[in-house]
Amino acid sequence: LVRFPEDLEDDNTTFNPEYSHQVFGDDEIAFGYKGLKILLYYIAGNLSTLFRIEYTSKVNEKFDCVEADDVESKIREIIPPGFCTNTDDFVSLLEKEVNFKPFGMLLHTYSVHNEEAGEDITYQIYKADMTCPGFREYHERLQTFLMWFIETASFIDVDDERWNYFLVFEKYNKDGATLFATVGYMTVYNYYVYPDKTRPRVSQMLILPPFQGEGHGAQLLETVHRYYMSSPTVLDITAEDPSENYVKLRDFVLVKLCQDLLCFSPGKLMQGFSQEMVTEAQQKLKINKQHTRRVYEILRLRATDMGDAEQSRSYRLDIKRRLIGPYKKKQRELAKMRRCLRPEELTNQLNQIDLNMQHEQLEESFQQLVSDYRRVLERVAQA
Repeated sequence: LVRFPEDLEDDNTTFNPEYSHQVFGDDEIAFGYKGLKILLYYIAGNLSTLFRIEYTSKVNEKFDCVEADDVESKIREIIPPGFCTNTDDFVSLLEKEVNFKPFGMLLHTYSVHNEEAGEDITYQIYKADMTCPGFREYHERLQTFLMWFIETASFIDVDDERWNYFLVFEKYNKDGATLFATVGYMTVYNYYVYPDKTRPRVSQMLILPPFQGEGHGAQLLETVHRYYMSSPTVLDITAEDPSENYVKLRDFVLVKLCQDLLCFSPGKLMQGFSQEMVTEAQQKLKINKQHTRRVYEILRLRATDMGDAEQSRSYRLDIKRRLIGPYKKKQRELAKMRRCLRPEELTNQLNQIDLNMQHEQLEESFQQLVSDYRRVLERVAQA
């Protein structure tokens, strides 16, 4: 991500993809080159792109009887037309970066202390849509990062007006002027719920690697929640196929939002999960029942003295009653099998449902949950 011409030669500003299977196949190999480097440079704000390929040697079909992979075509499939292949052209575009401004409506401004710079850096979150001049082309460049950093990424249909786009930018100074650098973004799809509601579903969320670990994901998710909370037509907010990291982030944000609700007071938490919690969390914060249950379990852990045998036992049983759901389903299926399977078929099924193994798995799941919940509570305590 380039802010100054010297960044082009600075290896410290380089970051590598986490995934490349969507471009180069499951083996993540580009065949036929020695010393291959695929170089992509993006101007920090508007993401204008420079694309170069370097290598020391390449197999030759005439002499080696094999053909090298067409790396350039593979990259061209994901980056939009109009990119630079010449460094001078790219640097001339960099000089115009002072004219770049964030798209859409400003929702939230916050600052993060940067130890290296020894100062607070300001960030802003905007909501944009395809009617913003220049945003469609900018989004085409932005979404190319998904292919390298989200395992099952795909490009969305931007002509569908039910998409909302939330963008994070850093404000920085260059030669006395204020400029903006792209930090990350989230796409949200607004599903219709009969008769007159919508259910926003988070589709993709990415904080670019140079900015990860600084709390921007939590700021973005909380801002998006607060944006939808103010709408009377929104039922609740969900996520599409969330990753493990996203679930941890959501746990933190939702616990932070819910902890001050009356229904989550320590006294009420110790009485167990209630419909009051479901109703209040949905009406005030647009949180669905499943996520509310998880918030309850995390906050109840905070209210529970795990050194007290009775409190600890009560908490463990409460969580395990929920976790045992899939196992009970298996038991019901087994009861049906007893009535309709031949003895040898039944024996085969029984071998797959080992009760001791189920108890071990249940205990393992419980311990893992408690470990995850403790990490969330530690982060909330530091927030």
